[in-house]
Amino acid sequence: MNFLEDLKIRARKNPKRIVFAEGREPRVLEAARQLSAEGLVLPILLTDPSAEPAFERYVEAFQALRGTTREEAEAKLRLPHYFATMMVQQGDADGMIAGPTATSKERILPALEIIKTKEPHHKVSGAIFMLLPDTVDPDAANGGVLLFADCAVNIQPSTEELAQIAIDTADTAKRFGLDPVVAMLSFSTAGSTEHPLTQRVRDAAAIARHLRPDLPIEGEVQVDAALVDSIGAKKDPTFALAGKANVLIFPELEAGNIGYKLVERLAGATAIGPLLQGLRKPVNEVSRGSTAEDLVNLAVLTALEAD
Repeated sequence: MNFLEDLKIRARKNPKRIVFAEGREPRVLEAARQLSAEGLVLPILLTDPSAEPAFERYVEAFQALRGTTREEAEAKLRLPHYFATMMVQQGDADGMIAGPTATSKERILPALEIIKTKEPHHKVSGAIFMLLPDTVDPDAANGGVLLFADCAVNIQPSTEELAQIAIDTADTAKRFGLDPVVAMLSFSTAGSTEHPLTQRVRDAAAIARHLRPDLPIEGEVQVDAALVDSIGAKKDPTFALAGKANVLIFPELEAGNIGYKLVERLAGATAIGPLLQGLRKPVNEVSRGSTAEDLVNLAVLTALEAD
């Protein structure tokens, strides 16, 4: 938890305006109270978009941005997630938290339509910080802070998209003060099982290393070999990063989503995110099973992204 406390210290130095799209939700209200009391961010609680003074200005801006009719723009901006996203786009908020009652589509689609990606055709992906408790095997914890991706967006990423997710997640780790060691996960280690699925991960790792030779990236590798030194050394004596991984890239969304929730619920880890990687401005989301504390933690990370 020292990692999280360090981030809070950074956030207090320059509190950012973070808009919560679901401003009436009890967990959001409690999170806003805590954030204000601790001086971490300046929370904005959105309740009725159509009553906001900026509504007409946003309608015109949305029409220009999306090429819609006025009626279509008004209908979209009456939806809180669209309006909150426009607040970030227009510079009236520094970042946004989506959830915790909306579906993934309701949370993510406005950001893709309004904020858009840093580069054309760049895939957005969802990374989650996993803060591990002291009860976890220290040999597997690798400092107690891991990053899991993609846990939120891409159901079956292509080989090239999987490589980009690995690069984006490593860069996310760097932005928050971690030295990334990336393991691209599979049910095989170093060719122990020959299958199109394991070859896909192997190819993605090769692409990622080619694009970013500065990043330590290994794959394909089983999760125990990635996390535990002795197991990694047994399964592949040539595996330079055996047991040292702190960035875990899952081959598909199904595995990533299941994996982070298992670690959260069974190991007692604190999950923060998902952080939506690849957007031009920080718009992040929480699961519908999140707590007020989860919202507080994500707001801190969102504020630091805005900084």
